[in-house]
This record gives sequence, C-alpha cells and structure tokens, in this order.
Amino acid sequence: MVPKWVCAGFVYLLLGLILNVAEFCNGGMTSGYQRPNNLSFDMPLDSDVFRVPPGYNAPQQVHITQGDYEGRGVIISWITPDEPGSNTVVYWAENTELKNCADGIVVTYKYFDYTSGFIHHCTIKDLEFDTKYYYEVGIGNTTRQFWFITPPKVGPDVPYTFGLIGDLGQTYDSNTTLTHYELNPAKGQALLFVGDLSYADDYPFHDNNRWDTWGRFIERNAAHQPWIWTAGNHEIDFAPAIGESIPFKPYTHRFFVPYEASESTSPLWYSIKRASAYIIVMSSYSAFGKYTPQYKWFTNKVTEVNRTETPWLIVLMHPPMYNSYVSHYMEGETMRVMYEPWFVEYKVDVVFAGHVHAYERSERVSNVAYNIINGLCTPVNNHSAPVYITIGDGGNQEGLSTAMTQPQPHYSAYREASFGHGIFDIKNRTHAYFSWHRNQDGYAIEADSQRFPTSTETIGRVLCSFIKIRVSFRFLSNSRHDIFDIKNKTCGIAIEMDFLSMLILTSFTGKNLEIIPRILYNMIRNSFLLAFLLIVRLLGLFVLQLNCSCYKMNGLNYRGGFIVRPPKDIALSAVLGPAS
Repeated sequence: MVPKWVCAGFVYLLLGLILNVAEFCNGGMTSGYQRPNNLSFDMPLDSDVFRVPPGYNAPQQVHITQGDYEGRGVIISWITPDEPGSNTVVYWAENTELKNCADGIVVTYKYFDYTSGFIHHCTIKDLEFDTKYYYEVGIGNTTRQFWFITPPKVGPDVPYTFGLIGDLGQTYDSNTTLTHYELNPAKGQALLFVGDLSYADDYPFHDNNRWDTWGRFIERNAAHQPWIWTAGNHEIDFAPAIGESIPFKPYTHRFFVPYEASESTSPLWYSIKRASAYIIVMSSYSAFGKYTPQYKWFTNKVTEVNRTETPWLIVLMHPPMYNSYVSHYMEGETMRVMYEPWFVEYKVDVVFAGHVHAYERSERVSNVAYNIINGLCTPVNNHSAPVYITIGDGGNQEGLSTAMTQPQPHYSAYREASFGHGIFDIKNRTHAYFSWHRNQDGYAIEADSQRFPTSTETIGRVLCSFIKIRVSFRFLSNSRHDIFDIKNKTCGIAIEMDFLSMLILTSFTGKNLEIIPRILYNMIRNSFLLAFLLIVRLLGLFVLQLNCSCYKMNGLNYRGGFIVRPPKDIALSAVLGPAS
C-alpha cells in the first residue's frame, strides 16, 4: 500500500504543475496614470531660477560634492563671470568662532564661440563627521554664504538617506521636480544624480550658456547638499562639425569629483563610501570592455568592498541594463553582458540609471546563465541580483518616454511614464526603503515603493519569506489634492503572498488560515510532507505564489492568477515543469 504522505506529495506536485500552466499575468504593474501633457517646455532665460546674483563678479553656480573617499572632504565649486577674483573658501563648524581657509584652483575652457567664466574648485579636507559647516566664497560685498552637513562616520548600521534625480534639464517640469524633492519631508541628505544634466547640447551649437543657466538653477540645493555626479550621453558634447572633438569638455571642467581617491584614472568612473553605503559610479560612454581601464578598475574595486563596513552596495550608471520601454530598449545590453555577472557575484543591492525618460523598478533578476550551448537567455529571479531602478524622469525638454513594450516582462515590477524623483532611505545594515514620488502628487505621497533587505542577507530573506504576507494600499493621485480627497484618487489594493510559505505557516500554527483549501490543509498536517516542503523551500527549488490584485477604474488593469515559477537555472525545474 502506498504511504499516505507519498500520495499527498503527488497531489501537491500535480496541483503545482496545473497552476504553472494557469499563469494569467506576465509581469508587474503598469500604472494607468496619464500625465495631462507629455510635452515639456524650457523656462525662459529671464526666469527667476536663472537670476544672476547681484554685484560685480559675484560667485554663482555654487555646488558641492564629496571630496574624498570616506566623507570627510568636500569639493566646493563656483564660477566668477568677469575675472578670477578669489579662489579661497572660508569655512567653520557650527557653534564655533574659529574660521579656516582653503585655496582652490581656477580653470576655464572654450567651446565653439563660447568662453567660460572662471571656474573655481576648492577641496576642504579633514572635516568632522556629522557636523554642520558654514562656508563663504567671494570678496567684499559680493561674498556669499552657504552651509552643508558632513555624513556620519562610515559604519554598517549608520542610517542615511539619498535623493535620486536623473535627466533633469531646465524646463518647467525640471523646476517642479527639484521643488518636489526639496519639499519632500523624506528628502535626501545627499543626491545621487544618474546623468544628463543641462541638455545644453540640445541647443544650437551646443549653446554652453545653458550650462550657466543650469548651474544657477540647481544652486539652491546643490550648494547645501552634495550631488554625486554620473555622466550621461548629454555630457559628451562631441561635435566635430563645429570643431569640438574632445568628449566631456564642459562636464569635466565644471564638475570635479574625487576619482583619484578611489584609484580611478578618470573622473568619469569612481567610487566613494558614505555612511553605510559604498557607491560605484560607472561610465557607459567610455570604453568599458575587458582590459580597458574602466573594466580593470571596476573588477579590482568591487572585489575590495568590505560589506561588514559598508553593507549597501549601490551602482550608478546612465543607460539602464533592464528596460521595458520602447525608448532605448536593450541599449544597455552590451554593458549588461560585461558587468552583470560581477553584480550578481558580489551581490550589488541596487543599480540606479536614467536615460529613459520615465520610471521603472525591476524585480531581483539576472540573465547570466547563457552560453552558446544551453540557450538560456531569459532573465530569471535571483536573490543575489540587484534591483534595477530607472529614474530618468527629471523633466527635460525631450519629454516623457510613453511607449512601452507589451506584454510587460516578468522582470518589470512597476513602470510609469511620469516625471518625479526617488528616495533611498537606509535604515541599518539589513534594511532600506525606496520610494518614488510623482510630481503631480503631494510632497509626501509615494507613487511606488519597495523595502530592501541587502543582497548579502539572502538566507535571512528566505527564512523571513516563510511568513511573508504583504497587503499594500496605493492611492494613485490624479490631482494635486491631498491624500484624503478620495474622489480624485484611484484606489488600489494589492495582496501578495508566498503560497508555499503559507502552507508551512499553516502547519506550524495548526490552524487553517481560510486561504488554504481544505484538501491541502489536511495534506500538510502530515509531518513527512511538511519536512519535504521545508527542504524544498530552503533550497529555493520551487516557489508557488498566489498573486491577486485588483485595481479600480481610471484605466488601471485588473490582474490576478496563480503563478508557479521554479528557477530555470536549477535542474529540478525539468521535473517540476518549465519556468514561466
């Protein structure tokens, strides 16, 4: 006679195979929110945000970035338009009377028929951690005063919050994005900028006067908190037709970064530590193939990251590696092939990119199993892989990328063609919280979000998934009214649960949680089957999910179904059925 637990196991496996066929949804959520106008118009040159500060040769375009490897240095940059003036920065800590001085350097450049002002860069070193400093630039009655706060000392459990903006430009929408970020109660202590700054190259003859207007535009924020720069395609400024054949000339003259501190040979790729994060900035528009300087530097640097000191590993680049929009679709594929295996092996937590003028968040996926024999070329779920977030929705004049590939691929968790900004809030060594904020919403409203355990916490994440039940309520705004104005909202309720984990939880509690069919409840009361489920769950060989979501009105899609998704890169998949 066949043992009862064998029969139960067979029934369970058969049910899983049936549900594997009955998959009703391909990917995550595509927002139904429609922005009123996809066009974005430049602010006129006489806009108040472009205003030149009063006084002859007054410093302008003041901005700061991190000035060393660990956060005790700051690079202060500014421009004097008429003559060099003083290149000295006077600075002092809050609540002290002792003032210090540091001298910088002055550079200039010419581009076609444009000659820059006098660009000052001054590095202040040996600052105290977690301290507010004031600083002054300029001479006499044109002296201007600003302040910044240094980060806490590098350590594994240091909380820190980063803002995220990309592809900003200088339109009315750009101004809305920056204002929205500044007034967000959760705004970052430093800003990670993922490339495409001024869009000066979109003007006739790469009008570099638009670099000056952009510098004055961002000063209100960039003079007080460091912007961590990434170069995008609009920073290349390669224009042989007008005699300009040196790439990145305006960008590298205007924006200094501490690349030598991380042993980089170019300001286009570098890395820094900040609080509990290790940030690697990559250049998609420099040589990145094997044996190139960037590749050698990256492969050396990523292996040296001490995750006990900086558990959060963040990568910044411009074109996204995973992108389900028609715009720039698969443009980052070459770089993905070169670097994704390193991202997975060294468990990068999150990769932020821009380039696509929209927002998208991926699942943790990888596509590293391919070789010419096995033909495995589809992204699969991978707990060691990063989450890929596209945040190229700053508001530039080229407008939004609205066309999306259909159906939504399973690696795409959420996508929406709207302008906005992101917040990455690190809580401690294991948990962080990412939120995306649409410009049309209230300052504190989150249009999308995700909680992060670090990639190094894989085992802990699997154990926690035993009891994973998540119910999320989303209010997707169609107006500028506050969250309580339900009449003008689209209200959605999403419920996601790991069905196999619920079976195990039911066994431990001895109670039917009302979502478990009676036949399965009776089956899993058998200890042999429970042991089988625990082993399978720990090995990650078989994941049975119940995904249900319902969205109400205003064009949001109803999605629902059962999903069985065994990973393709595990041999047992052949027994359990093909991956979805």
